[in-house]
Amino acid sequence: MSDITFTPIGGAAEIGANCFLISRGNNGILLDSGIHPKKEGREALPKFELLQSPPEAVVVSHGHIDHCGSVPFLLREFPATPCYATRPTVSIMDRMLHNSVSVMTTLGKERNIPEYPLYTHSDVDYAIRQSAGMEYDREFPVSAHCPFTASFQHAGHVLGSAGILLRAEGHTLYYTGDICLTDQELLGGLQIIDMDVHVDTLIIESTRGAHLDDEERTFTSEIRRFAEEARKVLEKGGVVLVPAFALGRTQELLNIIDRLQANGELPQVPVFASGLGRAIYEVYDKYTDYLRPEVSLSPLYQFERIGDVWDPRVTRNLLKQASIVVATSGMLVENTPSAMIAQEMVRHEHHGIFFVGYLDPDTLGYKLLHANVDDKLVFQTGGNEVAVKLPNRQTFHFSAHAPREDLQHVIDKTQPTNVIFVHGDPDAIEWLKANCNGVPNKFAPDIGESVTLHA
Repeated sequence: MSDITFTPIGGAAEIGANCFLISRGNNGILLDSGIHPKKEGREALPKFELLQSPPEAVVVSHGHIDHCGSVPFLLREFPATPCYATRPTVSIMDRMLHNSVSVMTTLGKERNIPEYPLYTHSDVDYAIRQSAGMEYDREFPVSAHCPFTASFQHAGHVLGSAGILLRAEGHTLYYTGDICLTDQELLGGLQIIDMDVHVDTLIIESTRGAHLDDEERTFTSEIRRFAEEARKVLEKGGVVLVPAFALGRTQELLNIIDRLQANGELPQVPVFASGLGRAIYEVYDKYTDYLRPEVSLSPLYQFERIGDVWDPRVTRNLLKQASIVVATSGMLVENTPSAMIAQEMVRHEHHGIFFVGYLDPDTLGYKLLHANVDDKLVFQTGGNEVAVKLPNRQTFHFSAHAPREDLQHVIDKTQPTNVIFVHGDPDAIEWLKANCNGVPNKFAPDIGESVTLHA
């Protein structure tokens, strides 16, 4: 019986193009196939040239682009490769990947990137036809020639997100994908008590491995603080802009805001939502049985459309009355709806910009959050610098990634012989490695570095 090896094709000591090859003998499968959010052109892809043969399958943990964004490219190169994901994730991929084609096409023209788009709408359609939507907790063979069976386990991160449990003769492997152990507004958290299987190898995300959480800050207390700070802005006639990821954070925040308005904790002002977030909201509405049973998804029709924010007149009109605007992107990337709205907002003092997720230090969102009044920033590719007059820029803790204490609990619960740390910056991975006791073998391989796994 040959050894099992793990080789990162992307997303090793970084938050990037997640793609991990699990091999036994000549048979290998890929866990995720993402695109790097901070790179452009072919540099954003996993290092597919490291593959010595076509993968038997690609198994996708969830629909964020850093986990599924290169699936159409992969399946164009290896068209016989099947793709597996949960049923909601296949629907989400359909929306996210078609949007990626449109975004890449625009960026290719604006930034003169001749490689864009990396794939076409037809490639996306083929990838979706090749994708089988699976239920949670149902084991299935990956392929006729592959030694692994797989099953999806609820991960609590976003709708349809899953850990992936792989079994082969003499070895059990569990890939967490992105996980959250805390109940969110719509989605229940991963229950550690349900993780009753011992695994030989645990592949675990490390996103927040370097973050020391404030124990007094809870999901409920952050909602209360959000309501208090938003009310201050709205009562002055200002607009609250909430930059949010289109998948997960947008749907969660819209429902939080609707509940706060219904309870009288926020004034009854218009609430706006941007395009891709609305498209993903429709998928949430289709799969409400995957949400917490005690919650009721607010009707999408009661959230107004933002309109063409690339037209300055639309943005100026949007800011004339008190309202709440939830818009992509969450990190305020240049040229996105949130950036175009912020470009006009920062010229005034009475609005508020509330960040609700992770901000990479290289992004416009991070720079704006930490800018001083009168600092100048560029919000639009090729645009002019804008002086920041707006003092009210805040961050709220609504992360859907498990903090390092919860990651430790997962390691303790699964009692692995091998633990492999991925999807994290080097300092996050190093903290987890140093504070992961009782595990015989700890690995954090670089891209292209293979690790042999023993049971």
